Amino acid sequence: MQRCNASNRLDRLPISRFHYLTLAAVAIAYFFEFADINSFAITAPRLIKLWKVSVNEIAYVTSLSFVGMFIGSLAAGWIADRWGRKKALLWTTLTFSVFSLAAVFSWDIVSLGVFRVLTSAGLSAMTVVAVIYVSEIFPAAVRGKYQAYAIVIGICGTPVTNFIASGVVGLAPWSWRLVYLWGALGLVVLFLARYLTESPVWQENRGDHAAADAMLREIEARVSAERGPLPEPAPPVDAEPATRAPLSLLLQRRYLLPTLLLTVLWVTQSIGFFGYSTWAPSLLAKEGFSVQSSTLYVALSTVGAPLGSYLAALVTDRFERKWCLVAFGTVIAVCGLLYGLTFTPLMIVTFGFLVNLFERGYTALGYAYSPELFDTRTRSLGTGVSYGLGRLSNAAGPLIIAHLYTWSGYRSVFFFIAATWMVGAIVLAAFGPRTRQRIDPGTPVSAGGRGRGRRRPQPI
Repeated sequence: MQRCNASNRLDRLPISRFHYLTLAAVAIAYFFEFADINSFAITAPRLIKLWKVSVNEIAYVTSLSFVGMFIGSLAAGWIADRWGRKKALLWTTLTFSVFSLAAVFSWDIVSLGVFRVLTSAGLSAMTVVAVIYVSEIFPAAVRGKYQAYAIVIGICGTPVTNFIASGVVGLAPWSWRLVYLWGALGLVVLFLARYLTESPVWQENRGDHAAADAMLREIEARVSAERGPLPEPAPPVDAEPATRAPLSLLLQRRYLLPTLLLTVLWVTQSIGFFGYSTWAPSLLAKEGFSVQSSTLYVALSTVGAPLGSYLAALVTDRFERKWCLVAFGTVIAVCGLLYGLTFTPLMIVTFGFLVNLFERGYTALGYAYSPELFDTRTRSLGTGVSYGLGRLSNAAGPLIIAHLYTWSGYRSVFFFIAATWMVGAIVLAAFGPRTRQRIDPGTPVSAGGRGRGRRRPQPI
């Protein structure tokens, strides 16, 4: 059966208003995701004083939040495959926004913990869906760049939220609740739904060729009206409609190796990043800095985050993504370690700035790299499982950090975080496949393999 050639028809489109509107909607979703993801870390120092919350209680809430992220990641793949990328993006954004709003009314650490777990599930699910959506809508040759541009805009949510928090958390005993109210504004994305289209690649893959062709014609008409006549797409490929991918499919060698590799990538990124961002305000406060000072230092550090995503946008389609990830991960390890070895405010802000810069660049690169290792049929499943396992692994991360801090002190935490980043860099260097020459997203790449240039997608 001849398919409607969705990937090739989308790949030959010039960037137009259609793409910019899609980018804006995804970027705003990212903005409030990043605004919300560190809300508990920002408010934890205040809760230590108000509710007499212990470091261990913070660790448990943080750990359970990552369990929520794992559940959300797995659910995202199923929702995106069952009901489509657009609906999944809107539903998951609605989920994290509503539960962030519920956190405003929490009355103790247990109720706040429950709301944070549910919020985290929505956050993680939204991320998985957004990564897949951008990967299928944007042309393959510039996909990584626009994925990074979405993060550039979205990551601004982190410093904006931190600066807002540094100004409001100390105003009154209740003012920390405003941080969660701010995160709930992700509901704005729902008003942009009319600018989003369903992914024709998803429609084609489920065998609905008529709907895919109609959507493609609508997109092509919008683009050609703005940019003129379109070039001819590459020839279509004959294939049978793909059935829904079962979880057991990832155990096949062609999918198992990329899944394991990406699991290592997201495990080390999760423990390395959240170990730093979640604990930095609380640990600084524990080491004698005031709540206002520790929050301000972290806020100043996160100014580097948007710049890191922009740096990723500059390099992602010019250099091999695998080696960019290795280089960024190594720099993060060094700067994160130096952060933990100094108590000078200027150095804390400087090394924190560099950690945020390269980590957000690393994340943007990872978002572009992950879907490229799977074909259309397994893209949701493989991305969701590997990303979810990464988040689940960090359920143990906060407990390890709390134990290290209690028994070995402040600096041991940052030795552990630096070692985690180095493990990820080494594994990627040794086993990560190169994807820069892979223009066509239809075929998975085996871990440890090499780019083979443009290949025709094979039916599965």
